[in-house]
Amino acid sequence: MKKKYIFLIIIVLLSIGVYFLFFHKDKSLKYIPDNADIVVLVDVKKAKRQYISSYIAHPSKWFVEKNGAKNKISVTDSGLEIPDFLQIFHLNNTKISEWYTVLEINDKEKLSAFLKDRKFINDGKGTFKNNQFFVKINGEKCIVGTSDLNFSNIGKPFSEKFRNNVLNADSFMDDGLGSISFISELRTQNFSIDLQDDKIEIKNKQNSTNFGSLISDLYKKTQFLDAELDSENIKKIGSVFKENLTDSTSVNHLKMSANLTQVNDTIVSYEYDDNFNEIEKISYQKIVQPDFEIVLQTFNPEKAWTYFQNKKWINAKNQFTAIPFQPNLISVNKNHISIKSTRKSVKINETKNQNYIFIKNNPLLLSSFKTLNNQFFKNVEYIFYGNKNQDYTVKIKFKKEKLPLILR
Repeated sequence: MKKKYIFLIIIVLLSIGVYFLFFHKDKSLKYIPDNADIVVLVDVKKAKRQYISSYIAHPSKWFVEKNGAKNKISVTDSGLEIPDFLQIFHLNNTKISEWYTVLEINDKEKLSAFLKDRKFINDGKGTFKNNQFFVKINGEKCIVGTSDLNFSNIGKPFSEKFRNNVLNADSFMDDGLGSISFISELRTQNFSIDLQDDKIEIKNKQNSTNFGSLISDLYKKTQFLDAELDSENIKKIGSVFKENLTDSTSVNHLKMSANLTQVNDTIVSYEYDDNFNEIEKISYQKIVQPDFEIVLQTFNPEKAWTYFQNKKWINAKNQFTAIPFQPNLISVNKNHISIKSTRKSVKINETKNQNYIFIKNNPLLLSSFKTLNNQFFKNVEYIFYGNKNQDYTVKIKFKKEKLPLILR
């Protein structure tokens, strides 16, 4: 009888331990600043559960050592306190590439060893940097960012009250592995982040739109880029780049298609012979050039053309200089403005009367941008954005492999 009680007590204690280790969460959000406009949360304990279940289901992973990481100090031994909800934020009026998080320091010696192990360099002012991240030590806390430009501009944390509700994870998250929230004076828009075997999906709550057939159709096309947007979507995407094209140009519809090709670029240089005569020297290099066409529909093309001219986006050769891909030609035809590459034409796909942006991965894209030439982007198959009524979806599809994303 006593053995049964002992066994029962052990089971209860183990259950309590598992609960606190993997399920009990501190939902308080201490370090989101009052000047944040985008907040990304990651449910760390849910990520652990998903990792363990995937690990158990894939025995091939059990005996595989992580290449190059065998002797590296892990984040769990870095001397940092990883909260139950990792809080990553973007600051208002900063570059879209700048993201930050604030973490508590448990052990400064361990943190110092971790930074040294990960090849962070001390600038002598309490800031450390490597090729990817910047770390600012501030007392018992540290700020980690993709840039060091706005460490000093991170505002004070929100008070315990956030719009008459206690600021915790429930204000931003539902049941996903994470969330991304857009904060404005009027409202906060929350989108869940789900990590599946070979894709990451971001969508708003109660999203019932299935974009599967549209994605399948777009994937069959050869284009690297295909997009179609109405005025509302143009306005939202334009706001990211601080341009309000719908109001300034009366553009109410956009269609775009693009391919990538590799071409020979001529380089002309000059040398001098022994008699100081100038000698022309011609060499060639291969560059990646997009072939594209953008069609802007507007009920007031004169207004749009004047706006582009005032912005100095149209030069004397009628080239649209706001995009870096030259040469191109901009022209007006009734209620349409067309911008197309002059080297080779691209056929615009039929209008689908849907709002979407579809980008198919292309090796030429990776070779052109060093920031994209890493294993993460090499494994991406396509990126899709879709909107219908109040439903928004972003899907990042990865190439199929033996292991799910969380184990790669």
